Amino acid sequence: QVHPVESGGGLVQAGGSLRLSCTASGRTFNMYGMGWFRQAPGKERDFVAAIRWSGGGTYYADSVKGRFTISRDNAKNTMYLQMNNLKPEDTAVYYCAAATSPLSRGAEMYDYWGQGTQVTVSS
Repeated sequence: QVHPVESGGGLVQAGGSLRLSCTASGRTFNMYGMGWFRQAPGKERDFVAAIRWSGGGTYYADSVKGRFTISRDNAKNTMYLQMNNLKPEDTAVYYCAAATSPLSRGAEMYDYWGQGTQVTVSS
């Protein structure tokens, strides 16, 4: 099992950057595909990005492609989401999740979830 914990959220102006981190306990971190999701008030939880256990494959939602970069450091049991050129519509609670499947955009494929970190982008 892994237990993800997110950090790095905050308030930033439009056009700014933030880096989210997800640190997961457990010795099997490198066996899981990892993903980021986000949920804005009154909306469903949406896929943002995913990365294979090896870090060799990544997948992005169209809305963040070219602005966000997902990466992982298995030696540190940590995954990252570098967010550049942030827009007000990126405002949401961002969740980190772990899946036994290697790469998926479906929330139902993820087994373990963090508590989320708030990202607010002001215009």
